[in-house]
Amino acid sequence: MNIRVLPSNLVNQIAAGEVIERPASVIKELVENAIDAGATKIEVALFGGGKTLLSVSDNGCGIAPEELPVAVERHATSKLPTDNLFDINFLGFRGEALPSIASVSKMTIFSRQKGAESGWQISVNGGEKGEVKPAAQPEGTRIEVRDLFYTTPARLKFLKSESAETGQCVDMLQRIALANPHISFTLYNEGKKKLVLNAYQGELFGARQQRIRDVLGAEFTENSVEIAAESEFCKISGMVSLPTYHKANSLSEFLFVNNRPVRDKLILGAIKGAYLGMMESGRYPVCAVFIQIEPMYVDVNVHPTKAEVRFYDNGMVRGLLVGAIRNALNFAGQRSAQTDSFEQLLAQNVEPLNSVGLGVDDSYDVSEMFRAQPQTRSYNGMLKEQRLAPIHIQPTPIKYPKHGRTADIPNLEHKYSVRVAEEPLPQTVAEVGELGLAKAQFHNTYIISQTEDSIVIIDQHAAHERITMEKMKQSMVKHERQPSQMLLIPEVVDLSLSEKEGVLEYSKQLASLGLVLEAFGTTAVIVRETPAILGDIDVKALIKDLAAQIAEWDNAYALEDKIHHLCATVACHGSVRAGRALNIEEMNHLLREMERTSHSGQCNHGRPTYIKIKLEDIEKLFDRR
Repeated sequence: MNIRVLPSNLVNQIAAGEVIERPASVIKELVENAIDAGATKIEVALFGGGKTLLSVSDNGCGIAPEELPVAVERHATSKLPTDNLFDINFLGFRGEALPSIASVSKMTIFSRQKGAESGWQISVNGGEKGEVKPAAQPEGTRIEVRDLFYTTPARLKFLKSESAETGQCVDMLQRIALANPHISFTLYNEGKKKLVLNAYQGELFGARQQRIRDVLGAEFTENSVEIAAESEFCKISGMVSLPTYHKANSLSEFLFVNNRPVRDKLILGAIKGAYLGMMESGRYPVCAVFIQIEPMYVDVNVHPTKAEVRFYDNGMVRGLLVGAIRNALNFAGQRSAQTDSFEQLLAQNVEPLNSVGLGVDDSYDVSEMFRAQPQTRSYNGMLKEQRLAPIHIQPTPIKYPKHGRTADIPNLEHKYSVRVAEEPLPQTVAEVGELGLAKAQFHNTYIISQTEDSIVIIDQHAAHERITMEKMKQSMVKHERQPSQMLLIPEVVDLSLSEKEGVLEYSKQLASLGLVLEAFGTTAVIVRETPAILGDIDVKALIKDLAAQIAEWDNAYALEDKIHHLCATVACHGSVRAGRALNIEEMNHLLREMERTSHSGQCNHGRPTYIKIKLEDIEKLFDRR
C-alpha cells in the first residue's frame, strides 16, 4: 500500500469532523470571529435548525476583498501577529474555522470594510473556492452557510431534530453573550425573533450582572451570591446559586476563561468541591463563573474546539475558586433559596376541595386556581382576570359522640399530631431573631414559627443536622476533640474486609469526632465510644453508612472534603429525628441555634431547612389585597 498526501479538501473535511460537530459549533466559530472583529451588534438566523441555512451578521471591521480568498485557506488568521502561542488575546487563532465549515457546506462570505465604497463576496462550495465579486453589503461581515454536512451525509444522520438543534444554537449563543454584555445579540429562527439580548453600557461588573439576569433569569439572581477572588495573575468573579437552588444536571454551570466558554473538568470539580456537604447528592448549582488569567499561565490549545484549557498551576486556580465560593456562601449566612413562592408551593400539590369532603359544587374545581405558571402570571393578575365562582358548601350535620365533644380532643391531636405551644418565657421572646417565635409543632416533625410578616415552617431534623455538623467542623478546625461517651457494652459491627480497612484508615479523624473504634477479628470493628453530642444513636447503622461512603471515595477527594463527609454522616445519625416531640423552649432553642449557625438554610444534603411564607401571599390567596 502506497503512502500518499491527502488532497486539501479531504484534509479540511477531516478537520471539520473535530471542529464542526453540529450547527451550534458553526455558531460558536462565526460569532467568536465577529467578536474578534470588534462587532457591537451580532445577528444569527436559522432555518431548519441550522441544517438548511445558518447566517451570522456583524458590524465589525470587515475583510478586504484581496484577503477574502486567503481567509478560507487552512491555517490563515489575523489573530497571531507574532508566532507566540503563549500570548493569545483573541478567541480564535488557529485559522481552521472557515475552511472547515466551507468543506462540509455551501458557504458565502459577504464583507465590507468600514469606510469602503462597496462590499465583496466569495463563495466556497464543498471546499471549492469561487471568484471574488462585488456585493451589496453594509459595513461589517455576513456569512451564510447552506446545506451543512451535505458532503458528509453520515455526519448529517447523527444530527437531532430541528427543534433540538435550534435549542443547542440558542444555548451556545447565550453562553457567548454572558461573557460579552457590551455586545447585542439577536437570534432569528424561521424568520421569527427567538432571542434578543440588548447591549449594556457602563462598567463591566454592572453590565455583566444585567446580562446574567437576562440569560439565567430573575429567579437565579434572587437566589445567588456574588463571588470574587484575586491572586497575582488570576482573577475570579461571577455569581453562584445558594445551595438550596440547584438543577438536575450541570448544563446550567456557565464557565469562562478569558471570556472563552469552556467545560473544563478542573473547574467543574472545584465547583462541586466547594458545595460539598451543602448540596444534595446528584444535584448541581447554577452559576456563571469568569476566570481572567494571564495568557502565559493557561494553554487554550489542548482541545479541538477549545472547550477545555490547561492551567499551569491547577492547585492555585482550584483553591482560589473553592475559596471564593465558600466565602460567598459563608457570607450569605442562613439564607435559603426562596424559590417556592406560595402560589408555586400550592400549585405543586393541591387537591380540589370536593376531594376532601367539603361539599363543593362539581361545576367548579378550586385546584384550577393554582395551575397558572408562577413565572408568567402573578396572583394579582390572576385574580383580576379570573374572579372565583362562589363556593356553595352544603351544610352537613355534625355527629357528636355520646360522651361529649371533649372526648374527641385527644384523638384529634393524636391523629394529626399538632402540638400547640405553651407561652414562651420572657427571655425567649427577647432573643427572637429572623426565624421568629415558635408557635407549634406539626406531625412531630415540623416547627411552625411566626415573624412580623411571615409564617416559617422548619424541618427540625434537617435544621439540627446542619447545626450538629457545623459544631463538629468548628471543633476539628480548632483541633479540639469532641466530647464522647463510653459505651457500657461496646458495639461489634460486621463489615466486609475492604469496608473494615477503609473505616480504620480514618479512625484518627473519627476519634477526633468522638467516635472511637478499633479492629475486632477479621472483618469486624468494635465501637467503644460515641460522640456525646449525638446522644442515643444506632451505632451499627452509623458505622455501616460510614464504611459504604468511604468505599466510594477516590484520590480526587481532598482530605478536607473527606472530613466534611465524615462530619455530615455522623451528624445525620445523631440529629433530632422526625417524629420526636419538642416543647416550646426546645423549639425556640433550635431556632436560635439556626440563626447563629452558618449555612443553616440548608441541611447537609442541600435540602432547605425552612420555608418562609409571606403574610401578603396568604392575603392574596384569600383576595384580601
